[in-house]
Amino acid sequence: MSNNATTYCNPIVPKAADPWVLKHTDGYYYFMYTQPRSLELTQSVSLTGLAEGRKKTIWTPEPEGPYSHNLWAPEIHYLNDKWYIYYTANDGGGDESRTLCVLENENSDPLEGDWIWKGALKTPVPGLDGTVMTIRNQLYFMYAGYGHFPEYGSAIYIAQMADPWTLSGEHVLLTAPTLTWEQQGGMAINEGPVTLHRNGRIFLVYSASTTWSEDYALGMLTMDEEADPMDPSSWTKSKQPVFCKSIQNGVYATGHNSFSKSPDDKEDWIIFHALPSPDSNDSVRSTRIQKFGWNADGTPDFGIPWSDMHNLPVPSGE
Repeated sequence: MSNNATTYCNPIVPKAADPWVLKHTDGYYYFMYTQPRSLELTQSVSLTGLAEGRKKTIWTPEPEGPYSHNLWAPEIHYLNDKWYIYYTANDGGGDESRTLCVLENENSDPLEGDWIWKGALKTPVPGLDGTVMTIRNQLYFMYAGYGHFPEYGSAIYIAQMADPWTLSGEHVLLTAPTLTWEQQGGMAINEGPVTLHRNGRIFLVYSASTTWSEDYALGMLTMDEEADPMDPSSWTKSKQPVFCKSIQNGVYATGHNSFSKSPDDKEDWIIFHALPSPDSNDSVRSTRIQKFGWNADGTPDFGIPWSDMHNLPVPSGE
């Protein structure tokens, strides 16, 4: 996209599912999405320019092994002055072999230096879609786990971390797909957790139903920032999706999101993937970005997904 463009249209990256964007203190955006056989990192000066950023394949696993196949939903985080990437992998088999893996890089530029294998996180159940949040200097790991409830495809769990590659203590269920809108497409799913800290609260936004269903949508848990995130009663679950398809605008299966800010930090943006029609194959999931606002009660207002024809103002400061 031209640097002097004042508007953009979605999608901004075609065929890019499970998008993750981190805006770092160096002024760059770091972008990752699912590429099943390797991990690629993009460095971009803008949100609308994610497709054209500086790219590097930073991890290719050995051809065979327990973590060699189906590399899904990578996320880059900056913790304790080092870079970490969390991603899902398996041995080429089914869900029961899914594992959450961690890489570390000490270089200030994550496209340089060496990415070091730190191991697989020892989760009590197989899982995917790992993410990290920090509350009062304590690291917490959240992910979508299989296996505790045979009636659910996956549910979201939380555990404390001793360091960015080690889980410690108990493993707590935060949300299971008990609501009808979380059970579309043939399986009951809660996955893709991500947190948003604002207005004295922590919002845990997650994806629900199957990713190939047109009704894949975002749900939300809300917690007071002073509460204990390991206590399920600290969290209040919204009964309806907070972001979902728009039949009128031709955008379906809106989910697996991350959050970022405009270059000048004045605006909040949601990054998500979606499908262009109800019967689309999930291989054409594309990455989209939209500005969002805030309700009078201090909760996020994600609005509706805009159509591919809608000219939207570029992020403030681009």
